[in-house]
Amino acid sequence: MSASSIDDLLSGFTAPRPYKREVAGSAPSAPGVHVVLDGGTIIYVGRTGNLRNRLRQHLTGNRESSVLHQQVGQHLDRRGPVATADDIAAWLGRCEVRWLETDNPEGTKDALVLALTPRFNRQIPNRRV
Repeated sequence: MSASSIDDLLSGFTAPRPYKREVAGSAPSAPGVHVVLDGGTIIYVGRTGNLRNRLRQHLTGNRESSVLHQQVGQHLDRRGPVATADDIAAWLGRCEVRWLETDNPEGTKDALVLALTPRFNRQIPNRRV
């Protein structure tokens, strides 16, 4: 997918920011969609009823509380010993995050996942005909 197509899909999202706890803490407590980027490539799309809480949970939670945390952990496990929560947070900390407040987070997420097929999204929604 071209960079301009991705820019069109992310129209209205915040500018990319380092995925750090301070940045997650600055997100609004509103429903929305978030994307995580690694080297400019979208690797995860999530939706939530509270952006601030969910972004924090990805960084500070555990594998049971966050699909992203689980998927990154499995990725890191293949490279060596079982990754700790701190290892996962450190890996995510080198990524960037963007978000969009929306009253339709599920529809927005589904459209992005279908268009981008990010590597850390487990389920790809069905295409509607």
